[in-house]
Amino acid sequence: MHSDTREIQQRLWEKRKDNLRRAWYKFSGNYLSIVGLVIVLIVILLAIFAPWVSPYPEHRGAFVDFSKSMEPPSSEHLLGTDAVGRDILTRVIFGFRFSLMMGFVVIGLAAPPGIVAGLVAGYFRDTWVDTLIMRITDVFLAVPPLILAMAITAVLPPNVFYAMLAVTLMWWPWYARLVYGIASSLQNEFFVQAAQVTGASTPYIIFKEILPNSVSAIFTKMTLDVGIVIIIAASLSFVGLGAQPPTPDLGTMVSDGAKYMPDQWWMTVCPALAIVFTVLGFNLLGDGLRDMLAVEEV
Repeated sequence: MHSDTREIQQRLWEKRKDNLRRAWYKFSGNYLSIVGLVIVLIVILLAIFAPWVSPYPEHRGAFVDFSKSMEPPSSEHLLGTDAVGRDILTRVIFGFRFSLMMGFVVIGLAAPPGIVAGLVAGYFRDTWVDTLIMRITDVFLAVPPLILAMAITAVLPPNVFYAMLAVTLMWWPWYARLVYGIASSLQNEFFVQAAQVTGASTPYIIFKEILPNSVSAIFTKMTLDVGIVIIIAASLSFVGLGAQPPTPDLGTMVSDGAKYMPDQWWMTVCPALAIVFTVLGFNLLGDGLRDMLAVEEV
């Protein structure tokens, strides 16, 4: 008996390793996926070690040096300086911290309630539970995300906390809709019916049978959504509803530099390219993870 159990566990372990090898082969075979992974790692490492890798850490806050005001890119300031003499490269690196915090916190807060709502509505499809949850979801989805976020932050004090709250409130319905479709399609599958016949509880079926089969799609969407949330957060900061000065934020830097276009182009172009760089990395990584996880499920 024990030898049979060990043999079964060994076979399962070998199958998992084989799936991982095939998944990594698929992921690493896509050049753009590797590029996305490298970009994301660079941004995360820069954000973590910002005080040590940035050339002028003191420039992240309320620093003023008008003698260096609006200097173009040079060997001393690789991306130039802003209107009050702060090093733009330093503020871009610290700006990655705020962008990543917005992306990770918002997705981390929005995904769980959306996933639970989608699972429950999908499992109880064509019942009043399904109708109630999905109609509420449709109400949120009917309003453009950026407009809803701007409306919420416009009536609240403009700061980082309320910006994250606004984006979170508008983001959970997308996960509810995604998981609802998956749960609805899995509701009549054999393994779900087998669990029902054996007397498994509803929470067990939802979270132990249906949820694991939704993880690939959820994880891929979360990776892709980080980039979208970063754009939304930058848009809120651009119109003054996000992070407030002197907090180094990429959207705020783009907005401040736009006043001096086109002569002092680096004040806007450099933080804008940093946003593009970050979003591109997460999008490429998300595409690669989607292909990799699809292979792993085979």
